[in-house]
Amino acid sequence: MLMSPAVLSNNATHTVASNAAQEFGKYELVSKLASGGMAVTYRARMRGAAGVTKPVVIKQILPHFADEPAFVEMFISEARVAAGLTHGNIAQVFDFGEIDGQYFLAMEFVHGQPLSKLLRRAQKAGLPTLPIPLALYIASQMSDGLDYAHRHRGEDGAPLGLVHRDVSPDNVLLSYEGQVKVIDFGIAKAAGKATKTQAGILKGKFGYMSPEQIRGLPLDRRSDIFAIGVCLYEMLTGERLFVGDSDFSVLEKVRKAEVAPPSTYNRRIPEALEKIVLKALARDVDERYQYANELGDDLQRFLITSESIFSRKDLMQYMKSTFAEDVEREKQRLQEYADIRPPEGMLAAIEMGFGANPI
Repeated sequence: MLMSPAVLSNNATHTVASNAAQEFGKYELVSKLASGGMAVTYRARMRGAAGVTKPVVIKQILPHFADEPAFVEMFISEARVAAGLTHGNIAQVFDFGEIDGQYFLAMEFVHGQPLSKLLRRAQKAGLPTLPIPLALYIASQMSDGLDYAHRHRGEDGAPLGLVHRDVSPDNVLLSYEGQVKVIDFGIAKAAGKATKTQAGILKGKFGYMSPEQIRGLPLDRRSDIFAIGVCLYEMLTGERLFVGDSDFSVLEKVRKAEVAPPSTYNRRIPEALEKIVLKALARDVDERYQYANELGDDLQRFLITSESIFSRKDLMQYMKSTFAEDVEREKQRLQEYADIRPPEGMLAAIEMGFGANPI
């Protein structure tokens, strides 16, 4: 039985009003996290035998996509590949499938915030840009995770040619422990194949696409590298790279890929770093970094040569300081979630073998 949106708050700080989780296969849906153009996500937990639980995020694909055979086929194919990606900078997909006609992904729960929220929080605090070492560290970690995915091979040893297609600040999670995780491998390509509500899915994301993606050309890993460059530009300058009065004007700016030097907005950016950013944002794919790890290596090399070493520990301290109140509220929520009762009869079913298999 699916959870009714009526018993959930749109604010992720609230839990199920009845103080009882809702059963979804072997998972308990605890609270609604977000709703987007093609999916709704829930904070959830997998409950196994002997009271063993595992926190997860359940992403349920919106029902109207289930009516599109091409989308369903692509979703299953991409989700199967995503489940095979095991890298510290990619949020793990544990499970995927269909329950009572509802297609879903069960993903790693990352205790932290999206990069987009960090950028908003910085602006709210009157900080026009993120500290340069912080921005470079985040972008280098994104590069590492994406490079792993780009080079990933199937069981037969053949390259899979994976491309994320939707790298943006919303799809980069920063944990309170200093981890950087790229999310949503597995649905990006499927979303691109969907015909319904396509404008709703892409609206607001045009500004993070590559010129070749806007033009509908075949994509490879270098499209994701351009998107990393866009995110890095925004972190360093506090400005969206491609903005306009309408979607069409944004599309035109991306297509032309006319990039003002980042030092235009942030005079503290040295020439050596500016060259790195502009190479990632080259309109011609052959003039960009050819592999994401090349971009990541250059960013790390710049940090070392500028004597600005930045590590996971530094990101952890920055996150816990920036989101101190959020961390405290999260501690309270964890206690609330621990008190939420499992659905009636679920424990008995688990002890009899239903849903007792680990993810």
